[in-house]
Amino acid sequence: MKNQNGSNPLAYIVEDDRSLAEAYAASLSIAEYDTKIMHTGSAFQAAVVSLDESHTPALIILDLHLPDADGEVLLQQIRADTRLSATHVIIATADNRRATLIDSADLVLLKPVGFLDLKAMADRFRP
Repeated sequence: MKNQNGSNPLAYIVEDDRSLAEAYAASLSIAEYDTKIMHTGSAFQAAVVSLDESHTPALIILDLHLPDADGEVLLQQIRADTRLSATHVIIATADNRRATLIDSADLVLLKPVGFLDLKAMADRFRP
């Protein structure tokens, strides 16, 4: 299903592991999302600074352990940004202990995240 403007919804993938990021992008592509991959927290923050309404992500896949930022801090920034109020956030982490403490994400998935599992979750959050 296309957006109001006729395009696929946008998903940001914030993941420093390049192979995982590509796998997530492939899964989301099958779920009919356009994707933008960012490998660092600073790249994500720069993308958010330049957001406009026509390019607001419907979904963000967020790793907690990034080389230059803490994923929980980024999640707090997402939740505080009114432009992202309708954006769903899926945390993808191998850190089971931290995963149990996160309550402001829409969903927390423990790595390894299955290709079809991510597609199913993305379908669930599709606008």
